[in-house]
Amino acid sequence: MTEISEVSTRNPILNNKIYLYLTEFFAGMAVMAVELGASRLLAPYFSSSQIVWTIIISTIMIAMALGNLYGGKTADRDNDPDRLYGRILMAAVWIAAIPVLGKYIILLISGALILTISSNLLVIAAFIACMAIFVFPCFLLGTVTPSMVKFSVDSLDDSGRTVGRLGAFNTIGSIIGTFLPTFVTIPAVGTSVTFLIFSGVLLVLGLIYFIMGHRGKRACIIAAVLFVICAISGRSDSFAFWEKNLTYEGESIYNYLQVKDSDTSTVLSTNVLFGVQSIRVKDDSLTGMYYDYAMAAPVLAGVNRLKDGIAGEDRDLSVLVLGMGTGTYASQCDRYFDGMNVEGVEIDGKITDLAHTYFNLDESIPVETYDGRAYLQTVDTKYDVIMVDAYQDITIPFQMSSVEFFRLVQEHLNDSGVMVVNMNMRSGSDGINQYLADTISNVFPYVYTADVEGSTNRELFASAADFDKEAFEEVASEHDEADFRNLMAKVGESLVKYSKGEYLLTDDKAPVELLSMQAIDDIIGNEIGVYKKVFEERGLEGLLDSM
Repeated sequence: MTEISEVSTRNPILNNKIYLYLTEFFAGMAVMAVELGASRLLAPYFSSSQIVWTIIISTIMIAMALGNLYGGKTADRDNDPDRLYGRILMAAVWIAAIPVLGKYIILLISGALILTISSNLLVIAAFIACMAIFVFPCFLLGTVTPSMVKFSVDSLDDSGRTVGRLGAFNTIGSIIGTFLPTFVTIPAVGTSVTFLIFSGVLLVLGLIYFIMGHRGKRACIIAAVLFVICAISGRSDSFAFWEKNLTYEGESIYNYLQVKDSDTSTVLSTNVLFGVQSIRVKDDSLTGMYYDYAMAAPVLAGVNRLKDGIAGEDRDLSVLVLGMGTGTYASQCDRYFDGMNVEGVEIDGKITDLAHTYFNLDESIPVETYDGRAYLQTVDTKYDVIMVDAYQDITIPFQMSSVEFFRLVQEHLNDSGVMVVNMNMRSGSDGINQYLADTISNVFPYVYTADVEGSTNRELFASAADFDKEAFEEVASEHDEADFRNLMAKVGESLVKYSKGEYLLTDDKAPVELLSMQAIDDIIGNEIGVYKKVFEERGLEGLLDSM
């Protein structure tokens, strides 16, 4: 009782246990907000795969555990609440600085590691970045709970009830800190401002304590000034800060979104470091990307239908695109084929909005805002072509890579129908593409692949009927436009019949993140091999000269 009285005398606000409970509440809220903000800060650079989430969660849990240990030790040794609320102020300033410095730290770490390691680059870079950016503030917030116990418990008679209340306030704060960023602040104002909002809450909490206790004036002024500086300079939601002429940059519930416009094309990217997710060529010519190769699927479906003498062969072909994006494939099909019914499924409604705003997606093409697999489970419609384009770099939805999913696709294809899958990272034996192709071969008896010239993409075509190359070339050669005829000739030459292997991805076991990470390592290794050799031989100065 003597220690509690001394603490209360030091600052009368601590006589009110509601304030202590609120401290616990907002500390729990801030930790979860930081965790969710971390996923959005890292995703544009490292993806939002399960691997990245594992790194974020484990790193923050380590920080919290160390904070609990340190907080308990210091609370017993030096029962001074000034130190605790000083740590809360430090956490507030650090979190406010994340939007200002976080993206530079990530790129600095990635740039240093890309020249020094050869495997697991994204895992190691994401882990080190997470440690550098998020461990310290979460460590500081981890000291709150043991300190609150020390300040709140009046006697052993009510210790259980008091600790239970503190735990409940922390948990409720964590729940709210989980929902608010995901459904309110990040979609409304972005990741950067989200960090600033929750940092501001912690700042106010600390300022109230010191102002009510008539102490810590210098610490309060410093913290407030630093917060204002961070708020002014860190409000930008630009992750690709080196890009000066972006048409659009923003966030949705699911993605970071970037639209870049040039004289010849408009491009959508959902991350900073990897690739292009959608493109519109302004003169309506071929894109030069995998979408062009995928247009072989309607030709193959038409050939199958004619070859088998299926009734109703004159009816329009129907196409479903799972992973519509901004409608590149749908627009290409509409452009190069007459009488085709195309519809799409896109889980991110914001992307569909961008499709209509910047990519001239025809309003007559229906797009459902839904998960691709869930959509198939809700409809009975059958299609001539189903395009699976839901794989974004290493972010492959496992539920759309399993044998159960591909069986569902098969059930929604007509007898002569064709599934085309964009596998966006070529890999060798034992790689992600072999797993996918083997899995698909367990469902479809006839599987062909074609490597897309000038990219790392590989298109896979699967059907219940074998493909007749001669008929394919004959039908394609009758097309009115020469560029399409030439393209189909190239695709026909590239088609290779796939021999089924033993790998199988299932809903129960589909390690797509690890397999994709291996493919990314190979791609990065090939792309930067020359620069790495220059760095090893001539050092940093030689590297800069070569660039």
